Amino acid sequence: MRWIRYGQFVEDDFGISSEDLMRALSEFFLQSGFHDPYGWYNYADGTMEMLREAIRQALESGEMMDLDEFFKLSPEQIDALIDRLIEKLKKDGYVTQPGNDRDSGEIRVDTTDKALDFLGFKTLKDLLGSLGRASFGAHDTREMSTGIESSGSSKPYEFGDTLNIDVNETLGHALRRGAQIDGLDYEDIHVHQSEYQSSCATVLMLDCSHSMILYGEDRFTPAKRVALALAHLIRTQYPGDSLRCVLFHDTAEELRMSDLARVQVGPYHTNTRDGLILAQRLLQQEKKDMKQIIMITDGKPSALTLENGEVYKNPFGLDPLVIARTLDEVGRCKRQGILINTFMLAQDWALIDFVKKVTELCRGKAYFTSTQSLGQYLLMDYMNRKTRTVH
Repeated sequence: MRWIRYGQFVEDDFGISSEDLMRALSEFFLQSGFHDPYGWYNYADGTMEMLREAIRQALESGEMMDLDEFFKLSPEQIDALIDRLIEKLKKDGYVTQPGNDRDSGEIRVDTTDKALDFLGFKTLKDLLGSLGRASFGAHDTREMSTGIESSGSSKPYEFGDTLNIDVNETLGHALRRGAQIDGLDYEDIHVHQSEYQSSCATVLMLDCSHSMILYGEDRFTPAKRVALALAHLIRTQYPGDSLRCVLFHDTAEELRMSDLARVQVGPYHTNTRDGLILAQRLLQQEKKDMKQIIMITDGKPSALTLENGEVYKNPFGLDPLVIARTLDEVGRCKRQGILINTFMLAQDWALIDFVKKVTELCRGKAYFTSTQSLGQYLLMDYMNRKTRTVH
């Protein structure tokens, strides 16, 4: 008798949603950035095979479906399942397939703005969850004014105040002076005080020199993760604020937030001065109460763009010319009222010495952080900052 073995027929995707898949692939998108194997190029697209392998690993981890069910599938059925999941990501707008690579014939896959927004939301949720914070408000200042949201005590109404009337205090004041309910006087009116909500323009400076992936530690992926979280925080909780991103390496360039997850480090030095020059130019375009630069780096300045356009490089020790020119830009930031907060992902003496001088000049803050604590330090600093109104 001839025996025929029937395998399980897979006609669905086991209830795996695109959100579940994106959650499982979030680290893949951030770490790979869809870049070439050597990581020398800033903007490179991934291939379909990279995405397929990442989904296969996520399935094998048991994160998205029961492993017993998964191992019952044949290789052909697994391939079919992966195809359906990729189509689901496309349909729901998380990835797009712009075409084939002319040289290699590989099929390109790009992340979309929706995918980046999802990554920012997930990262922000994870970071705030680790801090034990579920909600957060706008920037506080020491100046009290009347506004829509009441967060302070009441005060007698003065001409020009927002009519955010404190009913209880108003009626109580009238009753205490013996007036009838229908006999309110001007002096009875009290309004809620609220803390002045200031707007802030931020430029996030990301070091993408080669040292950010040296010595077996990837420092750049956590920096990208925090940048995406900060962008999502500002867009959803501080709509009056602005965030722009600058990459600094041999030179400096503005990076669109939509390209952030794709960017990778390269064989670069650290031209902090060019980053500061570009950051100042971007902040001059913003009309906000506060202006600040958040710099994430793991090394001292080691490059400088000369007057003739050539890039002078010296990775050894503290080069007096590079340091002096860089600190000149820090001084210009101070004169423009721009605060510089530095988050250091290394603790070598040369970096510490440089950052000490930066903080002395601009009265900013310096944080020694690890890749694990970077997000917590940065987000807490952003949310808890209290400054006076800039007049």
